[in-house]
Amino acid sequence: MKIPSVEAEPLLHVEGVNKLYGINRGCQEIDFNLYAGEVLGIVGESGSGKSTLLNCLSGDVPPDCGQIVVASSVGDKVDLYQASESRRRLLMRSEFGIVKQNPRDGLRLQVSAGANIGERLMAIGERHYSRLRDVGIDWMSQVELDPERIDDFPETFSGGMQQRLQIARVLVTQPRLVLMDEPTGGLDVSVQAKLLDLIRSLVSELNLSVVMVTHDLAVARLLCHRLIVMKKSRIVETGLTDQILDDPQHSYTQLLVSSVLTP
Repeated sequence: MKIPSVEAEPLLHVEGVNKLYGINRGCQEIDFNLYAGEVLGIVGESGSGKSTLLNCLSGDVPPDCGQIVVASSVGDKVDLYQASESRRRLLMRSEFGIVKQNPRDGLRLQVSAGANIGERLMAIGERHYSRLRDVGIDWMSQVELDPERIDDFPETFSGGMQQRLQIARVLVTQPRLVLMDEPTGGLDVSVQAKLLDLIRSLVSELNLSVVMVTHDLAVARLLCHRLIVMKKSRIVETGLTDQILDDPQHSYTQLLVSSVLTP
């Protein structure tokens, strides 16, 4: 992927973030910047702290210490955990999007596909029914779902289709920052490939900034500009994706890459 130009100010600034549940469980001493249009991958073995870090970034789990600062669309900088509850909720609804590994966790199964997409718009003030429906139809087309199924319930969709619907639900408010947790996990290989192509095209077309947790280095190579490698709660290596995967410097990264390449 083409590396986006680094702007003077990062969209997301993370400094000194710690969230520990025990010795080396969680994340600690986490520092990084994320810029507009950039996809940052977080990789590492199970238990390395990837998911804890993502939960801190999503506003779900307050860190023990550290700063998570977002440059909002109105030009101010918002410390996610120093802001008021109402300011944080508005930011999460309008400028953040979260794509969960299991799409059922990111969808409301009791309402239609169209209602799932429209609900996020309603949360930021849209109330016109025909407008909500038109946008729902448009987004179903964008994620390659049959618009005629707008009134169908998510339960009637396959896993891959549910993930596409979740992506439409997340992106309809045009967030500037999207957090993705293993977005292709649990899907068949052929479904994964189509979904990855969709994500890559949407990231490019919408100039999204993305933080993606993945255990799959092939997914990381396809989608991510930069990588953070985590082991036992800490960052052990960071850099351009091709650089890390083709010439890893840390012994753990070398082991991670070789274990994928070894048949």
